[in-house]
Amino acid sequence: MKAILEKIEPAFGSSFTIRRFDDLEEWNRPHWHFHPEYEIVYVSNGRGKRHIGDHISFYDDGDLIFLGPNLPHFGFTEELFEDHIEIVVQMKEDFLGQEFLSKPEMEAISRLFERSRQGISFSGAIKEEIGNRLMKMMELENFDRLLELLSILQLMARSSDYKMLNASGFALEVNAQDQRRIAAVYGYVESDFQGEVNLDEAASRVNMTVPAFCRYFKKLTRKTFSQFVNEFRIAHACRLLGDDTLTIAAVSFESGFNNLSHFNRQFKSITGFNPRDYRKSLKKVVS
Repeated sequence: MKAILEKIEPAFGSSFTIRRFDDLEEWNRPHWHFHPEYEIVYVSNGRGKRHIGDHISFYDDGDLIFLGPNLPHFGFTEELFEDHIEIVVQMKEDFLGQEFLSKPEMEAISRLFERSRQGISFSGAIKEEIGNRLMKMMELENFDRLLELLSILQLMARSSDYKMLNASGFALEVNAQDQRRIAAVYGYVESDFQGEVNLDEAASRVNMTVPAFCRYFKKLTRKTFSQFVNEFRIAHACRLLGDDTLTIAAVSFESGFNNLSHFNRQFKSITGFNPRDYRKSLKKVVS
């Protein structure tokens, strides 16, 4: 599962890219990809998964995300089957010139760009306001689009209604060999997390001994391999808990846990909730 470089070219007469997607078939980006552009993604509604670098979580009622450059990620609507609108804006750091962010008027936006390197998710009223403005922005001429983008960035920069995702783009901050190795480990966990994920197998995927792999993985990700696997499984469980037809035991099994007590402990440790309370919180969001 090597992260694929997505090449993005603004349309003629524009310094950035904005695209709208209404059809599931239409949005066909590389599965696991990265790009040097900053990216705003607005999803109008529905539940979906955020998988950005080493961060995994779910959104419940659409999302508004701002990502910094070279953060490897999956598409945010790949597992979303409800009718929805997705708006994607992509821009390079110097899209308005090398000194753009150093201007005094850009101080707040400069801080926003810096925070975005770990991924930011916006919620509440600002998500709806910016989402509506992004949809209307599609109809503007190039100059007015640029002014509106700056206004949206300033609004994001001044908002306090956001959450840092603390995503790490470690796979792209290091050399190409490290990137390939981590991508191979991600691919293994992604495909086998519901069954037995074996440390020996993970190490063999990158041609390392188990002790060397454990040190290597901890150095790059700042967590143990078992921590990463458990977080991956718990993120999947969080989504399954939205389905009331599944028992807690069934969610545990479908997420790769064979022991319900162990699942409950890991869920509480990672999310701060027990599974039943988390399910209740989802119902409150839906209602």
